[in-house]
Amino acid sequence: MSDSKHIVCPSCGATNRVPQDRLQQSPVCGKCKHTLLPATPTDLNDQNFAKFIGSNDLPVVVDFWAEWCGPCKQMAPAYNEAAGQLQSQAILAKLNTETAQSVAGKYAIRSIPTMIIFHKGREVARQSGAMSAGQIASWVKNNL
Repeated sequence: MSDSKHIVCPSCGATNRVPQDRLQQSPVCGKCKHTLLPATPTDLNDQNFAKFIGSNDLPVVVDFWAEWCGPCKQMAPAYNEAAGQLQSQAILAKLNTETAQSVAGKYAIRSIPTMIIFHKGREVARQSGAMSAGQIASWVKNNL
């Protein structure tokens, strides 16, 4: 039997066990039936951040951004594209630093956009500044 991964549903927050060999087959949540690994980034907030980064067995890449940030808006399409490229290798998410100030403060976000790779709740790598989709995908793969 293959190894299973715990994946937190981005829609309802339920933790699902997914066999490793089914990660690329668009697994759905056992509770709400939404896709577990969407091709677009998941929106995080103060309430769901800790569980999402701590309970997923796949690495979670979080883009810390703000509505007023020009480089953040410029990078958004590239980040969305990278989410599709990395779909079964990592989970990409976004956190608005204006509405989730406690999380941004906890991780000492001083410049945006800043991306942090988390694995099982621990910070693995950090990168500040806007990047292209290819650069994001390469950075994530190099740090997994």
